[in-house]
Amino acid sequence: MPSSERPEAPPTAPRATVASGSGRYADPWHPFTETSARVAAILREDGWQVTVDGDVDHALAHLDEVDLLVVNAGDPWRHGDAELERFADPAADAGLRAAVARGIGIVAVHAALSTLRDHPAWREAIGGEWEPGRSWHPAIGDAHVRVVDGGHPVTDGIPGIDVFDERYSDLAVDPGARMLAEHDVDGTAHAAIWVREQPTRAVVSSLGHDERAYDAPEYVDLLQRAARWAARV
Repeated sequence: MPSSERPEAPPTAPRATVASGSGRYADPWHPFTETSARVAAILREDGWQVTVDGDVDHALAHLDEVDLLVVNAGDPWRHGDAELERFADPAADAGLRAAVARGIGIVAVHAALSTLRDHPAWREAIGGEWEPGRSWHPAIGDAHVRVVDGGHPVTDGIPGIDVFDERYSDLAVDPGARMLAEHDVDGTAHAAIWVREQPTRAVVSSLGHDERAYDAPEYVDLLQRAARWAARV
């Protein structure tokens, strides 16, 4: 049955919110509307109730009954070369901190490594970031991502991912992260996918620049596993 014809998930299904970049969380490079729709479809196919919220601050402020937060949004401190005002919406900050404290599952994809910079709870939860002046990426194209830890439920049985994507490189990754997958640029290995279990379960994937990344079946499988592991469902 095509996904557009799939019945709605039952009321008992786990609930996910996709916080999708718009406004100050948009940028000129990432088609957040399209990629958030792909992420939502991938989760719905695995039995989730999914809400895509194009207002990131609103999404963070309304997580009380949500099992999984997926963040697919850009850097709120700049739009292209323009510097933006830096501030944290109080309701959004309180909502995120409360959700993390109660153990909400988190999946952070691609530009989520450079978003929510005004929220210390986000940086602590995902255990890494795109660091301006240090992080970079080669030209988008075909790439192979190597699984380096197949002993985790997110990667068990997945030897690697062949994907068309933009490969974030020289990311800042905290020592407490468990690295699951890497990619190579000119013989140097770079972090691609990792997990954290404190202060809550989080899966961080640097993949997902545009819709083409979500055409990789291994990546679809990994995201579905990531969601269930992070949310403990």
